[in-house]
Amino acid sequence: MKVPAFIWINGRIVSTAEASISPFDHGFLVGDGVFETLVARGGRPFTPTRHWRRLVNSCTAMGIAPPAQELYEKAMLETMQANGLSDARIRVTLTSGDGPLGSDRGDAPATMTVAATVLKPWPPTETVMTVPWTRNERSALAGIKSTSYADNVRALALAHAQGAGEAVFGNTRDELCEGTGTNIFVVVAGRVLTPPLSSGCLAGVTRALVLEACAAADIPVEEIAQPISVLQSCDEAFLTSSTRDVHPLAKIDQRPMPGVDGAVTQRVAQAFRDFVTGRDDP
Repeated sequence: MKVPAFIWINGRIVSTAEASISPFDHGFLVGDGVFETLVARGGRPFTPTRHWRRLVNSCTAMGIAPPAQELYEKAMLETMQANGLSDARIRVTLTSGDGPLGSDRGDAPATMTVAATVLKPWPPTETVMTVPWTRNERSALAGIKSTSYADNVRALALAHAQGAGEAVFGNTRDELCEGTGTNIFVVVAGRVLTPPLSSGCLAGVTRALVLEACAAADIPVEEIAQPISVLQSCDEAFLTSSTRDVHPLAKIDQRPMPGVDGAVTQRVAQAFRDFVTGRDDP
């Protein structure tokens, strides 16, 4: 990754080469933080309000003071401008600030950073593999976009070692859940299905947009619990995320899938494009 020249930290733009965060910051020490990743195109962040609302929800659940929406949006624009980026991948991170070496928190203010990098395109299709570890749908972090991502790092490394681009988790009930940075949809007998939030998956912004786009286009879609074994029998499948939009799957655990040729996936992808085109903040 090419490191951007400037980053936003606690209210100001600083040179990345000179930027620093305390070694006692709890985000560094124990992963005590939350974040959002979103894209910008044509100089404008896409769906900033939905991402801000989810950030506030994560902050509230974690007991971290959330930023005002005005500050959050201003920081993103300043970071893009400082780095000369019109199309960008943006990451907003908040931690609980400096704290003790253990799990107890201190009384320091939150740390907030915003980084922006060049927005790189994904290949037309993706390949995934299921991993032997589970999402805990009863975890204190279930549904929170926490910086505690070590399980995702390990799962994605395993997927990459097997030639796949994304890893998919089941939950403790052996139900389909989500990827390391994606939500997953499957097509079974013409029906579009995705795990409900009760599975422990993240409430993805693009996931929600796809559900709304399908409703607007009269494409039947259901949020329903499914065994993870559905990946071995489904007719089509695709991932969603803020950087991927609707991303067709060409292979699941070495099983070939239709990829971009999936008729239902094509309909969903077109419905999504129709739903968001011309709207920066749907």
